[in-house]
Amino acid sequence: MNISTTIQLVSQLAFYVIILGCQESNTDIYSNPNWSHYQGGPEVNQYKSFDQINKGNIDQLEVAWIYDAGDIDTLNRSQIQCNPLIIDGVLYGSSLKLKLFALDAATGKNLWTYDPQEYRKDKTGAGVNRGFAYWSKGEDKRLFFGVGSELHVVNATTGKPIVSFGEGGLLDLKKGLGRDLENKYYALNSPGIVYKDLIIIGGRLDEGADHAPGHIRAFSVLTGEMKWIFHTIPHPGEFGYDTWPEDGYLKSGGANTWAGFSLDMEEGIVYAPTGSASFDFYGGDRHGQNLFANSIIALKAETGERIWHFQVRHHDVWDRDLPAPPNLVTVEKDGVRIKALAQISKSGELFVLNRLTGEPIYPIEEVPAPASLLHGEETWPTQPVPTVYPPFSRKTITENDLAIRSKEARDFALDAYSNHPTGEFLPPSEQGNILFSGMDGGGEWGGAAYDPNQSIMFVNSNEMTWQMKMNKYEPQSPGECLYQSGCVSCHGRDMQGGEMFGTIPSLIGVKNRKSDTEIRTSIRNGKGVMPPFASLSDEEIEDLIRFIKNEEPLVRKPSLRGGKEWPYAYYFDGYKKYLAPDGLPIIRPPWGQLTAVDMDNAKIKWQVPLGDIDSLDIPGYPITGTENYGGPVVTDDLIFIGASADGRFRVFDKETGEELWRYELPAPGFATPATYMVDGKQYVVIACGGGKIGTKSGDSWVAFSLGDSIP
Repeated sequence: MNISTTIQLVSQLAFYVIILGCQESNTDIYSNPNWSHYQGGPEVNQYKSFDQINKGNIDQLEVAWIYDAGDIDTLNRSQIQCNPLIIDGVLYGSSLKLKLFALDAATGKNLWTYDPQEYRKDKTGAGVNRGFAYWSKGEDKRLFFGVGSELHVVNATTGKPIVSFGEGGLLDLKKGLGRDLENKYYALNSPGIVYKDLIIIGGRLDEGADHAPGHIRAFSVLTGEMKWIFHTIPHPGEFGYDTWPEDGYLKSGGANTWAGFSLDMEEGIVYAPTGSASFDFYGGDRHGQNLFANSIIALKAETGERIWHFQVRHHDVWDRDLPAPPNLVTVEKDGVRIKALAQISKSGELFVLNRLTGEPIYPIEEVPAPASLLHGEETWPTQPVPTVYPPFSRKTITENDLAIRSKEARDFALDAYSNHPTGEFLPPSEQGNILFSGMDGGGEWGGAAYDPNQSIMFVNSNEMTWQMKMNKYEPQSPGECLYQSGCVSCHGRDMQGGEMFGTIPSLIGVKNRKSDTEIRTSIRNGKGVMPPFASLSDEEIEDLIRFIKNEEPLVRKPSLRGGKEWPYAYYFDGYKKYLAPDGLPIIRPPWGQLTAVDMDNAKIKWQVPLGDIDSLDIPGYPITGTENYGGPVVTDDLIFIGASADGRFRVFDKETGEELWRYELPAPGFATPATYMVDGKQYVVIACGGGKIGTKSGDSWVAFSLGDSIP
C-alpha cells in the first residue's frame, strides 16, 4: 500500500468516526460532505470548502430535484424559514405546517414524514421553524426541533418520536422557568445547539406586557432532564441583578435568545445573543441598564456559568434584538491571530470581540444618547458604537437619502422627513420618529457567512425606513383596552395590518369574512405567527370581538388579559414601514445589500445591491435591492443566496461581488440555503416558502447541481 492510499484510508476512517458521534473539528466540518449543524456548523459560519461548483462551470448549474410537501397556503401568509440538515445522504427539512420530513438528498424522494400535530399537547399556534439540532451515538440518532412551546425529539432513522425523552418524546418548555407561564406565549423558532450530551435552548417570547423571562437552559439529550439554567434577568445575589428594579426578576420579561447559539467546541463555550427586555418600546417599569438583555453572553457549555458578557444596547427601547448567533472567526491584528467572534446587529454594526475574554478587538466607545420625553421613561445616557469596523449598511439618513424616483415620492418623503425626526438613538415619542435601519435590520436572522481561509465575512442587510410612534394609553372600552395592549403592535391602530412577522392581515371588514367562532378560535389558540391569547376569559374575547367588528361595547371595566390592567402609560402604534404612496420606501435605493467585510483589515471589500424591482428605472440605481430574509452560504469561490423579495436564487463571485447566475424560484427563498455532497456530487438546496413582504407562499424545496456535466 503506497503512502497516498494510506493517507486516503486514514482520512476516510477519521470522517466515519466523526459521523458516529465524536465532536468535529472546524476543518472536518468545512470539508466533510454533510451539513450537519444549523447554519453549517457550531461556529455558524455557513461555509464549505467545496469547489466542484465553481466560477468556471456555474453556467451549467441546473435543478437537480424539487420536493413539494403539499401544505400550500392560499392566503399567502405562511413561510418556510428552515435551514435544513443533510447527514449521510439524508436531508431533514420542514414544511409550511411544520411537518418534519426526511428526503433522499440526491433525488428529493420522501423517506418519512413526522407530523407534530399528532403528538402535540399544546394545540395553539406553532409559529415557524428555522432548523434542527442533531445528536448521535452509534445507532441512536436524534433530531431536536421546536414546535411552538414544545421541544420534539424524533428518531432520525425512522421518523418516530423517541418516547423515552421528556413526556412521550417532547418537552413543555413553559415549565421550569420559575414562573407560571401556562397562558403566556413561548415558542422555540430557532433550534438549540448540542454540546456533548446536552441540548442548549433559548426561545421566543411575547414582547408586550404579557411577557416571560428569557432564561437559557440545558437539557439532557437522552431524558429531557434540565441540567442547568442561566437567568438572563438575574435573581438576587447574581451578577447584573442591580441593573433592574428590585422585583425585576419577578415581573420583567424578554432578554431571550431567540436567534440560536454558536459554540466553540474546543473551548467548551456557548455564545448566546439576546433580545431586548419587554415591553419593547417603553421601559418605565425597568429602569436600569437591564443585563443581560441585548447582550452577547459567553457561558460554560457544561455548567451554564457566565464567563463574560458584552451588552450592545443599554436599556433598549428600539427593539434592537441581536438577530443572529455570532460568527466564530479568527482575526489578525498586529501580526497576531486572535480567536474572535463577530456579532451582526439590526443597526448594521459589527461588534468584534475576543471570544475568550469578551474584550473588543478595536475600541467600542460609549457615545452620548438623548433622553426620552415620555413620562416615567429613563433611557440610558450612553450607547456603545464600534470605532474601526465599518457598518455594513446605512445607519442614518439625511435629506440627500430621500426618494428621487418621482415628484410624488420625493414630496411625500420630504414632508415625512421634515415632520418626523430620525437618529440612531432617538427614543420613541408621541410625535413619532423614523427608525433607520428598520425593525428588521440591518442584519437579520439569516446570519452571516464567513470564509476562514481569507477571513472575509459576507452579510446581507435591509435598508428600510420604519415608523416608531407611541400613544397615550386612554382606552374608551374594554375591547379597545385589550386591542391596544395585545393586538395593535401587529395589526396597527388603524387595523390595516403590517409585515413585521410576515404578512399580517387587515382586520377591516373581518366581520364579513369570519364568523365569531372563527375569530374566537384564532384569538384563543393563535394562528401561524400570531401568538395565542389563552389567558383571556370568554367575556374578554367577546369584548375584543365587539371592538374589532366596530360594534357597541358592553358596559364593563377596561382590562388586560386575565383581568389585569395595562401597566404602561403608553402603547406602541404598530409595526409600520414608512412608505410613499407608491408603496415603496421614502429613501433612495439600495433597499437591500450584500457586503463583504475584510475582517483582518476591518474594511469593506465590496458591496452590491441584493434583489431588484425590475419595473423601476431610477437614475443612478439600475439595481434597487430589496428587503431580504435568510442568509448566504459561501464555498471556495462562490456565494449562494436567495433571501430577496424578487424570488430569485443568485450566485455571486466571492472575490468581486459580481452576479454570475440566477434562477426564478417557485416562491421566494426566505431561508438560508445549504450545500452538501452525495456520492461525490455537490448540491445546493433552499426552502421556497415565500409569504413575507406581500409575496406568495410556497411549499417546495429546490436543489441544484451540475447534473451530468461534472468534469
